[in-house]
Amino acid sequence: MTSLPKPLAEMADEVLRTADGRQKTALARSYASAWFAAREAGQIASPLEERTTIIGHATPPDYPARPDKPELKDPRDVPRRRPGARPGQIALLHAVAHIELNAVDLHWDIIARFTDTKMPLGFYDDWVKAADEEAKHFNLVSDCLEALDSHYGALPAHAGMWRAAEDTADDILGRLAVVPMVLEARGLDVTPGMIDIFRKADLPDTVAALEVIYAEEVGHVAYGSKWFHFLCGRHELDPKETFHALVRKYFHGALKPPFNEEKRAEAGLPPDFYWPLADETPDRSRGTPG
Repeated sequence: MTSLPKPLAEMADEVLRTADGRQKTALARSYASAWFAAREAGQIASPLEERTTIIGHATPPDYPARPDKPELKDPRDVPRRRPGARPGQIALLHAVAHIELNAVDLHWDIIARFTDTKMPLGFYDDWVKAADEEAKHFNLVSDCLEALDSHYGALPAHAGMWRAAEDTADDILGRLAVVPMVLEARGLDVTPGMIDIFRKADLPDTVAALEVIYAEEVGHVAYGSKWFHFLCGRHELDPKETFHALVRKYFHGALKPPFNEEKRAEAGLPPDFYWPLADETPDRSRGTPG
């Protein structure tokens, strides 16, 4: 018997159906805390034998609930600003906040959507932890925006952020390949440059927030790689060949160097996974969950 307020998939579904960013992340962090409190108390021991009470089932929405603002636009219609000036710094932070909020939903969605795939308990531990950290990241970046007299929702945002989830709604291997192993790995490539921008702008709180995000995103990419390899082993698939095939099938952007090879390796992504895919796919703008 667990002390969870409801099965994990139902908690995930409730987060997905919460629109306001601050409310969504507060609920996400509360449920993550409940999950790990139950784990530490030894109240969750065997999800495969008690799936109904521990993991359960859900019918998550095709698209998560969102606040009225920001207005979501085609990537080509989202204005670009020079990051050296204050409006550009705000625009960059707003884009990061939008990425982080989508990442919260992506990690809860993988829990809610694929309950028919029986996974070890560690799978749920990893994605609850990742979702909790993404909620923290959204709040950190939102605080930085508010310190600059702005807020999440003040600017238009990328409408295509959820496409990776839609494309892989029936394919857990595809989801793991495209979201953590491509999109979040891209965050490892670009975040050091963002940190430099805000360091030069003398915004130490923003630098500190981005450094937290950068450090923790390595783990999220690693979770994707770990469970991708686990499922490939279960189905006797070659991980590298399967990854290449799934990225070609589902990813609608371009894998563009330079790559942060050190951090990618730390996360379990060797160069022969991503270099053969560089610039092979059409150059269509795509969001990068943080």
